[in-house]
Amino acid sequence: MSLWAAALVVIVTLLGGGVASAPAPKVKVGRTIGATGFHLPTYVAMDRGLFKLEGLDAEFVNMTAGELVRATIAKEIDFAPVPGGSSEAMLKGAPLVFVVGESLVSQWTLTTAADIQKVEDLRGTTLGFGRPGSADYSEFIVVLSKFFKMEAGKDYKVITFRGEPERIAAILSGSIQGAGLSFPHAARAEAEGLKVLLRTGDYLPRLGGTISAHRDNVRDRRDAMKRFIRAIARAADYIRTEKAGTLEVIQKHFQLQDRVAENFYNQIRDKFAPQIPKDLFRQLFDSVATPELGWPPGKPLPDIEQFVARDLLHEVLREMGKPVN
Repeated sequence: MSLWAAALVVIVTLLGGGVASAPAPKVKVGRTIGATGFHLPTYVAMDRGLFKLEGLDAEFVNMTAGELVRATIAKEIDFAPVPGGSSEAMLKGAPLVFVVGESLVSQWTLTTAADIQKVEDLRGTTLGFGRPGSADYSEFIVVLSKFFKMEAGKDYKVITFRGEPERIAAILSGSIQGAGLSFPHAARAEAEGLKVLLRTGDYLPRLGGTISAHRDNVRDRRDAMKRFIRAIARAADYIRTEKAGTLEVIQKHFQLQDRVAENFYNQIRDKFAPQIPKDLFRQLFDSVATPELGWPPGKPLPDIEQFVARDLLHEVLREMGKPVN
């Protein structure tokens, strides 16, 4: 038995009586169509029983990124791991706040057909991204515009896809010449002969998969929120220390072969944390408050700390003996 498994047995033993004596709070956790590496802690928390360990009755709800944000605003789901779309919605007055982090690096790649040599070769081509409001759409629109002077609709066309596997198939068929793919899907695409042309994290350091909730739920369901944060924090620890178990989750959700799955794991094993560092949090909002995404030129950002339940997050982290920054 691994140290992690032994620790879970101890925790279950200590908490079991209390958890069993009351109905488990039900929570609906957003999951994008087509798994993404940014959300690996939620997959681990679900598949390895960490939500259950915290006394939560959790279920995934599969939607596009934009749909997840709208569903969280409407209180149809409880948690949306969509930082780009959520932060844009917050700036427009949506009653959402971020509650816990996942990835500390961007995991988006612009993956292309093998004959594309440089980004400028994509002028006049068609690229596949998620829908407007999704994290990859926002990142690529900004990176291509800011760093390569290429405007969507003018220098290249965009076709939107619900899932990443469909984007790979479209490149292989020649329907599009490149697509936004997260690390695990890019690893699979490379195994099929495609090329990773750029990584957005080289241009836009940012948080990935940071999870938001409705302000009312943070206020009225504080205990469930704390349990959820603890589960995500435990999942980040699990990913870092439990390779075999994490690989099983990766292979299940991404359908990756052993070598490709291990390559992906080695890239991201220590890239997850529940903290929401203030510098990266600021960069998240800076990246969406751009004219390319409709933010008025020259308009300053409001106080962005209003958009994070930092007191709640820090309370949980201190209780777990973890650093808050």
